[in-house]
Amino acid sequence: MGQVERKIKIDLQYPNIAKDEFGNFGTWTMVYNQGFEVTVNERTYFAWSYYIQDGPNVTSVCDKTSPGWSHDVTLRHWACFYGRKQRPMPLKVHRDPFHSLLLESSGPTHQDFSNLVDEINRKQNKWEAAVHEPFLTKTHAELLKIRGGKMSWLAHRPQPVPPTRELMEKVAGLPQSFDWRNLGGINYVSPIRNQAICGSCYAFSSMGMLEARVRVQTNNTQTPIFSTQDIVSCSELSQGCEGGFPYLVAGRYGKDFGVVPEQCNPYQGHDGPCTRDTCYRHYTARYSYIGGYYGGCNEYAMQLALFQGGPISVAFEVHNDFMSYKGGIYHYTGVESPSFNPFVLVNHAVLVVGYGVDGETGEKYWIVKNSWGESWGENGYFRIRRGVNEVGIESIAVQATPIP
Repeated sequence: MGQVERKIKIDLQYPNIAKDEFGNFGTWTMVYNQGFEVTVNERTYFAWSYYIQDGPNVTSVCDKTSPGWSHDVTLRHWACFYGRKQRPMPLKVHRDPFHSLLLESSGPTHQDFSNLVDEINRKQNKWEAAVHEPFLTKTHAELLKIRGGKMSWLAHRPQPVPPTRELMEKVAGLPQSFDWRNLGGINYVSPIRNQAICGSCYAFSSMGMLEARVRVQTNNTQTPIFSTQDIVSCSELSQGCEGGFPYLVAGRYGKDFGVVPEQCNPYQGHDGPCTRDTCYRHYTARYSYIGGYYGGCNEYAMQLALFQGGPISVAFEVHNDFMSYKGGIYHYTGVESPSFNPFVLVNHAVLVVGYGVDGETGEKYWIVKNSWGESWGENGYFRIRRGVNEVGIESIAVQATPIP
């Protein structure tokens, strides 16, 4: 960092109130467990949390940030900054869950997947498992990227907050089932795509949300496909094929830098140089965690945001059994296999496009768009239990409003 030109003090209050030394009020939020964002006095600040890694040991320096970015609301006046807590905090050391894992070894065999599928189908009948052929030739490292990538790992995940009476009353007036793929016979959701062997699910979830919401806003007079490769190659707010988070991509990146059409930077499925300087950019007008801040989410807030604005980005923990999902209403079965080790739970980003209730069992579910191609699941989609925060899917939802 260069010479410090100015210092300001900001008090961050629970759950999301920011107050500067001049008495101006604003908002703040954690950005997953990776950093934080503050907006106050017509400026916004984002920085990654600071840490030091030495081999397998990661030391979190909880009272300071890495150098971050700040700008005013016009996006014209930028600055670098770093944050420091006035009261020092003790260092926290944890072990890197990916260090020393034999990720380049061969992945599960056809027989391994078959055994897993048989056990899943024997244990329950709520959903059907089947061997997904494209996964059979992948190494553990490749399967990790398909599930979300190393940098999408979350050490801790917040629990949904109880809904307010006002929110519950609003949701009570919504239809029992709703699907943006078939609203009065019209589909507002862009086609299923395939992220391939790249931890870019966050980019597909983010671009899928912006694509769908442009369709909703314009009544399908605009049907863009936005470049996920642009996110992988150009975004300083994510880690390419190693993972990222929709809040920073559909949200902050979309607002600060804009996204470009797919034809401008076609998807390659691997990290590469940023080549988009001459492309027309589409911008995000506003964005937020559903519930207003990280940790403020719940089923009711997600339903309302989905119904009012369009599909929403969510993320959840991918277990072994989910890889073999074929149809039905998914829930984690607890079926695991040593053949899938080394295995670490990572954060997989997807897009909620609707919700419903099973006519026979009465079980509530979300309808979710994945990025593993049309041959996986229910033509590229899956349904998952709703209202119980199944594998964390109701904990960190994001909404972003594009400028058509």
